[in-house]
Amino acid sequence: MNRKVVSAVVVAVLAAAGVIYGVWRHNNTTPKSVSTAATTNQSSSTQNVAETNSITIKDFAFSPATVKVKKGTKITWTNQDNTAHTVTATNGGGFDSGSITDGGTFSFTFNQTGTFTYKCNFHPDMFGTVIVQ
Repeated sequence: MNRKVVSAVVVAVLAAAGVIYGVWRHNNTTPKSVSTAATTNQSSSTQNVAETNSITIKDFAFSPATVKVKKGTKITWTNQDNTAHTVTATNGGGFDSGSITDGGTFSFTFNQTGTFTYKCNFHPDMFGTVIVQ
């Protein structure tokens, strides 16, 4: 084989690997939606829902990605990445942290019941959910 053919094959393999990784990362960082039934029943679908008022931002992800709290709970997000992130409501939750730098925090008190989704404006693959009962 000549060098041009080998180079073209290498480029094609690397491009395919990049696409596969991108799809995998998207499928493994986007939280699955939580149905209304799952928020009221103690079924296996709620086992991955944490009951906490602290969320860590690390490795370009919110952890835990989904939390369940009582009405009136204040949640604090802490950025442990070396890059800035935001915590921005996507469904009318009324909160937007602005830029949170490394080591910074943002807090918001949830005074209404419901399911509130949020994202990082800087990194479109970062999503989270707060379920308020």
